[in-house]
Amino acid sequence: MTSPALVAHCLDLLAPAGAARARRMFGGHGFYVDDLFVGLLAGERLYLKADAATRGRFEAAGCEPFAYEAKGRVTVLGFWSAPAEAMESPALMQPWARLALQAARAAHAAKAAVRPRPRPAARRASAPPRR
Repeated sequence: MTSPALVAHCLDLLAPAGAARARRMFGGHGFYVDDLFVGLLAGERLYLKADAATRGRFEAAGCEPFAYEAKGRVTVLGFWSAPAEAMESPALMQPWARLALQAARAAHAAKAAVRPRPRPAARRASAPPRR
C-alpha cells in the first residue's frame, strides 16, 4: 500500500510534463501523463518508464530497475527508479519525466504499428448492392 501523500507528491512532480493522473494497481499506483503510462509507485518508490534509448541515463544516475518475484522467478520491467534529487521538486523531475514520456510514446507507437486494422463492416444481406 502506498501513502496518499506520496501519490499526491508524485502527481505534483509529474504535472508540469502534462495532464498527470494516478490509478491504483497491484498494491501501488500507476502514473499517466497525457494518458501515457509513464511510471509506477511500488514500495514507496517512484519508477519511471525507460527503454533502450533512455535506460542509459537512468543507469548513469545510479537508478535501479523495477523487479518483482513471482513463482520463484524474478521479472524485471522497463521502469527505473527516479533519482533521489528528482523527488525534491517538479523542476528537478522534469528531465526524467521527459525521458519517461519519450519511452512511453515509443512504446505506444510500436503497439499502434502492430495493432491489426479493423475489418470493414460486412454488408447486410438486405442492403442493395452499390453501383
